[in-house]
Amino acid sequence: MSTSPLSPPKPHRSYSDLVNLLEKRGMIIPDKERAERKLSQIGYYRLSGFWYPCRKIKIDNNGKYIVNSTTRKPEREEYFQDNTNFNDIIKLYLFDKKLRLLMLDAIERIEIHVRSVIAHEVGVNDPLAYQKSDYIRPNEFKIWVDKNGKNRNNWTDWEKQQNKLIERSREDCIQWHLKEKKTIPFWVAVEAWDFGTTSRYFALLKGKYQNNISKRLSVSNTKALRTWLQEINTLRNRCAHHTRIWNQSFNNPLLILNDQFFNKLNLSRNARKRNFGMICILWFLVKRIGPSSDWLNSVIRIINSKPSIDSCPNTAMGFPTNEDCSIYFSA
Repeated sequence: MSTSPLSPPKPHRSYSDLVNLLEKRGMIIPDKERAERKLSQIGYYRLSGFWYPCRKIKIDNNGKYIVNSTTRKPEREEYFQDNTNFNDIIKLYLFDKKLRLLMLDAIERIEIHVRSVIAHEVGVNDPLAYQKSDYIRPNEFKIWVDKNGKNRNNWTDWEKQQNKLIERSREDCIQWHLKEKKTIPFWVAVEAWDFGTTSRYFALLKGKYQNNISKRLSVSNTKALRTWLQEINTLRNRCAHHTRIWNQSFNNPLLILNDQFFNKLNLSRNARKRNFGMICILWFLVKRIGPSSDWLNSVIRIINSKPSIDSCPNTAMGFPTNEDCSIYFSA
């Protein structure tokens, strides 16, 4: 099958050339030496995700936005909107970094707690329950064919990945069991799991085990918890790989519970596809794990410190307005 040749890559540019290019396209560069230094420290294309919303939107002859047929989003010019300042872009980058670190703080608490609860609620039936298919929903054994033509099923895939994590774990408790040729019980095995393995195991479990785990977390809807864990894992991976998160959206709106906490928040569909909704879910879980936590106050302080850039408003994070975000959170 013939394929069209790839277009050639863009030419290499020096940091000085890149700064001049940004200035030529309308970005305000108060200090060229500092701009060159920041480009060398962070990288042009990593920063480009932060200044992308500041690029002018293409319009047709009728004054309407030109929408990309694939992304369904407005197409952008190379040139920047008025008053786009390189220093503000760096402030936005640093804001995103602080936000990522706070997200990881909450995710760590949730990950460790969920692993512990799973090991307790399923392991009480059998210390080796994690190795056995008796606890897994029958649908997870259905054979499906991957792109290479290999037969696979979800349980076997999970089991293989979990075994790899055990084999390469450097946790003292895992290493001791392997060295002493001791059988590894559930509550030790989970110390080797990452968040993805944890969330997938929860999704594989039969309903009664999911219910027991969900109750421990005060979540009345197991489907909601299943999707939360999946999306939290995606967020965790973005944060761990230093990827921009502040204005990212989820593929599907986050499910919410019909209870006092979420009813008071009254989250819109847009909020549930963006960070506002995710922060609410993380806080719902964190404050059940540690009722005295002040994590939310730290998040509010960080969000309220976001630099003021017209084309990068708080509404891009799912907030209804750009006001002090503390007014939107439930006490």
